[in-house]
Amino acid sequence: MRLLIVEDEKRLADALARGLAAEGFAVDVAYDGVTGLDRAVAHDYDLIVLDVMLPGLNGYRVCARLRAAGDDTPILMLTAKDGEYDEAEGLDTGADDYLTKPFSYVVLLARIRALLRRRTRGGSPAIVLGDLTVDQAARRVTRGGTEVELTAKEFAVLEQLAVNAGRVVSKQQIIEHVWDFAYDGDPNIVEVYVSALRRKLDAPFGRRSITTVRGAGYRLATDGGAPRTPDGGG
Repeated sequence: MRLLIVEDEKRLADALARGLAAEGFAVDVAYDGVTGLDRAVAHDYDLIVLDVMLPGLNGYRVCARLRAAGDDTPILMLTAKDGEYDEAEGLDTGADDYLTKPFSYVVLLARIRALLRRRTRGGSPAIVLGDLTVDQAARRVTRGGTEVELTAKEFAVLEQLAVNAGRVVSKQQIIEHVWDFAYDGDPNIVEVYVSALRRKLDAPFGRRSITTVRGAGYRLATDGGAPRTPDGGG
């Protein structure tokens, strides 16, 4: 999933971006409120980590403008301030959660995952598609009860397909949610990861879960995939 971090403390912002990227998220960073708002409006994010004290436009105003425009992307606000009034102000402008600095990275990650779970599938921590289970909270995948080891990027591609199970997801949509704003490489990289998922999720189990829709993208079967036919189509 694709996250936006809006934080003017560059070292903190970059450290958070590296940590979240290692967890399999695609992460964009903005160091001021105006740039953060512009990116939030221009791109489709799954969650925004938004600092309050920002140059140009503070976090409260960024949040308020997004909500006024009808943007319901989950927002986790960060601030060095403390006290009930500050928390209430953040939540009143439309933020979904609030974290006071200094904070534990583990807690931040848990809050992010909780907000993402709430946004997807009615808050269910796992997406179950037949005998295929994609646990977004634990970042764990099982097929028929057997755990399948995936890299962070493989999981991120599968997660995007699973959230949209039954619907066609284009290469561009996958890139936008799995790779960051700066990615300008070959879009065929998606094919590499889809092939890896097929080798790990389907081939060992005699299943066919990811179908190529020529000229459009990929579709993950809502039933986890039918048994493979001898011609190995899809």
